[in-house]
Amino acid sequence: MIRLIENLPAGAWVLDLGAGSGSFASPRDDVAVVRVDLDPPPGRASAGYVAADAARLPFRGATFHLIISNHSLEHFPELELAVREMGRVLRPEGALYIAVPDATTLTDRVYRWLGRGGGHVNPFRTPRDVIQPVERLAGVRHRGTCDLGSGLSFLNAHNFVAPPPRKIALFAFGNERFLACLVWLLRWADRLFGTGLSRYGWAFYFGSAEPPEPVEPWRNVCVRCGSAHSRDYLRLHAAGWRKALGVESYRCPGCGGFNLLSP
Repeated sequence: MIRLIENLPAGAWVLDLGAGSGSFASPRDDVAVVRVDLDPPPGRASAGYVAADAARLPFRGATFHLIISNHSLEHFPELELAVREMGRVLRPEGALYIAVPDATTLTDRVYRWLGRGGGHVNPFRTPRDVIQPVERLAGVRHRGTCDLGSGLSFLNAHNFVAPPPRKIALFAFGNERFLACLVWLLRWADRLFGTGLSRYGWAFYFGSAEPPEPVEPWRNVCVRCGSAHSRDYLRLHAAGWRKALGVESYRCPGCGGFNLLSP
């Protein structure tokens, strides 16, 4: 996502669709970022936020060089209208990035079980469930797909903004070190037995968005902020390295969360 923004020309426009509190921190001062959500965070109206429905965007056609829909498509009740709107406001040479959860994974099932659905009204069970409607309705060509790993960050007590349901007791009340151990075990199960227990979903690249080469998932996803990094990047930038019983732990370079390193 950040790489796509870095490659934009100066003066480009980016739409962060279904942004919540913001899907990313822009690394560019010469790129305009417009963040759209039905309920923008309080006090953010003057910081590039627009209160709008994804199915009825208040922008002229062919406005944006890049549209990012990061974990939002599953929440849109009028999915077809929203996808058509994305195609309408995207420039002909524009790029589209979409990330969604796989509704068949352990992570998504736990999320919906704890949150009584969690607002997920569109279950995507295969990449085709996203690729076909986006190509048909938005009129942009699919360029590539990448698997996304899970950090179970929605279970982390550091991220609670309201009292969690009682079911959270099954996950040590969101204790970060417990989650780090649980995620580490799930990744090892995937490695040894070919399961998909540590998978979250997919990232899709459409239009002029070039997927990374090679398209390999980063399994080390932070259990606090949910950001993923390669092992080499963590070796250079993460702090707090420790090794006990052959297992390495570190602090996320983005948020400082405690994590266990997976190979």
